[in-house]
Amino acid sequence: MSYLIATTLIWAFSFSLIGNYISGVIDNYFAILARFVLAFLVFVPLMKFRGVDLKLATKIAGVGALEIGIMYLFYYNSFLYLSVAEVALFTIFTPFYVSLFYDILARRFRALYLISVGLGVYGAFLIRYNNFDSDFLIGFLLVQGANIVFALGQSLFKIVAEKDPRAAEKKYFGYFYIGGIVVASVAFGFLGDFGKLPSTSFQWGILIYLGVIASAVGYFLWNIGAYRVDSGVLAIMNNALIPVAIIVNIVFWGRESDLARLGIGSIVIFGALWIHYKIIKYYERKQNLRLK
Repeated sequence: MSYLIATTLIWAFSFSLIGNYISGVIDNYFAILARFVLAFLVFVPLMKFRGVDLKLATKIAGVGALEIGIMYLFYYNSFLYLSVAEVALFTIFTPFYVSLFYDILARRFRALYLISVGLGVYGAFLIRYNNFDSDFLIGFLLVQGANIVFALGQSLFKIVAEKDPRAAEKKYFGYFYIGGIVVASVAFGFLGDFGKLPSTSFQWGILIYLGVIASAVGYFLWNIGAYRVDSGVLAIMNNALIPVAIIVNIVFWGRESDLARLGIGSIVIFGALWIHYKIIKYYERKQNLRLK
């Protein structure tokens, strides 16, 4: 649990740094690639290269390609369409996707999930009901794309680590960033703007923080924490980041926000999450009765 709390505090500043100083200023794809390369360099002295279990290393790299590589392609671009507070708030949908993926893998469909997910989407609509334009819709969908692959990546890492605990060790975790580097390199090569590379020491300083602290330290602590706690605690900690990130953006950066609308929409979305957990418990009780 302590690992997840520490990561929450680290990542709370990432939303504002990306939204205020990176997205739209520095090429998104270069920023993504830079933070993965920096994170990988942190782990190089700790990694095992000789006699490595290639199958395990490949699995970890695959998870990294999904959890951070593809996820950040969606996530960074969402800041072009949404405010920092909106991006942070809309990440609340991650636990919904964790539940849905689990059911898909179990080859079952739980119709009541549509109630909680639908209510959550309605809460998002309330936040921008008087300015619901195409930019907002694109941004919202980009965040959901990030949520989906992040949820899937966390679930897969947990499965891999449960089967082989070596995946959570420093000597293997560096391969996680190799997967992200592969995805980011391809994206930058095809979509990057070489005219929007970092040009000041301040910009490089932000990238170093995002790479060394938020990515290297943050993702290592988060995945270790995810491996050690149950799925319920993991879901709660996914969402604990949201209010902290919004508070940081308002307090440290003084960004104006329609607090009334943001508050009402947040209440509806968190209410949807509470209903979602109740629905999960309902299905669990129903399943237990069948087994008796």
